[in-house]
Amino acid sequence: MTDGFISYWSDVMTKRDDPSSIDRSHAFAKKMIDTPKIVFTKTLKKSQWPNTDIATGDLTDEISKLKNMNGKDIIVYGGASFDSSLIRAGLIDEFHLFINPVAIGNGMTIFKDLNKIQKFNLVKSVTFESGEVGLHYEPKRV
Repeated sequence: MTDGFISYWSDVMTKRDDPSSIDRSHAFAKKMIDTPKIVFTKTLKKSQWPNTDIATGDLTDEISKLKNMNGKDIIVYGGASFDSSLIRAGLIDEFHLFINPVAIGNGMTIFKDLNKIQKFNLVKSVTFESGEVGLHYEPKRV
């Protein structure tokens, strides 16, 4: 996922000065490039993206180190299997899920292969003009 993610936001930044491109994503692209990032990988040795470190150790250990550091919230952009591994390990403190009013008939789920039932408390829901719904959940801790 990293290569596509990096190239997409870098491309948005380069189109900023292109008068034929009315791209309202520039401010977000700048944030994506300027924000420190960590790529969890088993294949990459170094990152070609600025402000990016590589994590290759045990996922639970790496996330625990991050959570114990001073700073702001950690936001995860990842594929379904990566997200699933974080959920299964109980490493996610908040879920911000977006439901699109489109049925595609299949796809990957982030809740696949859970080792136990996980329950959530709804914190907030927002409906957008597009029909999309944003849901903010916190896991119920036992």
